[in-house]
Amino acid sequence: MQGGDPASRLSDRLLPASPELAGRLAGIVEAGARLGYAARAAVYISVGSFALLAAFRLVPHAEGAIGALQAWGEWPLGIVLLWVAGGGLYAFAAWRALQAFLDVDRLGATPAALATRAGKAVSGVVYGGLGVSVFGLLDAIEDLREVDDQAATQEAVRNALSMPWGVPLVIAVGAVIALAGVANMVRAVVSHFTGSLVCEEGVAWCVGSLARVGYFARGVAMALAGYVTAAAGWHARASEARGVGGALEMLRTQPFGHGVLGLIGLGLIAFGAFGLMKAGLRRIGV
Repeated sequence: MQGGDPASRLSDRLLPASPELAGRLAGIVEAGARLGYAARAAVYISVGSFALLAAFRLVPHAEGAIGALQAWGEWPLGIVLLWVAGGGLYAFAAWRALQAFLDVDRLGATPAALATRAGKAVSGVVYGGLGVSVFGLLDAIEDLREVDDQAATQEAVRNALSMPWGVPLVIAVGAVIALAGVANMVRAVVSHFTGSLVCEEGVAWCVGSLARVGYFARGVAMALAGYVTAAAGWHARASEARGVGGALEMLRTQPFGHGVLGLIGLGLIAFGAFGLMKAGLRRIGV
């Protein structure tokens, strides 16, 4: 990533006639990006914690993002945390948009850079959608209604299957999710993760280790969810569809399933811890 003053870089691209205003905007963008990284981290820590607790039979089953966040509403300050998390996810989606379309990370326009930027755009859509779901969850909690992550997933697949070319569409979506999971596992092995961080070498090693464990665990969870989605499409049965929580829950029925689920839970918590470190240490240049 290239260096330079964030305010001047934003001024060059957005507000060339007002560097002072650009500097203020850069500060707002940086704060939003850091809040976004922290909100994403909180989601993964919650999902990982449920998976770990389910592995030890301390909760009935593993949960996806919405199911895990729903538990926050039972805490004294849970509603406030959900509002902060929802706003943070919106901020993260906006940051991803800046990375993808304005190239604030200065990745360039090579094929590899464009692919990375496209991935960030998709990530922004996903986390923006999760932010919408969080605020929907707040409405549900206020109305004393239950939010069923699994039912929502199955309903989405059922609607897709009813469309023309619905079966290949669901299979394709599942395949894309599974391939993204495999890509995460590969990245856990080949990437360094610390190039954009401002920290000492020892801290960078710890953060990089958390990232490797976390990305691999996230990749496994995504690959499982993608496989189950593709299988639901192949069999044209929406009832077979599962979100991440449901896919993780299926592990418990497999040989050594509780142990594997516990390891994935720890890995997702590691990914969340990496996200918290990234929120504080990442170089945010716009």
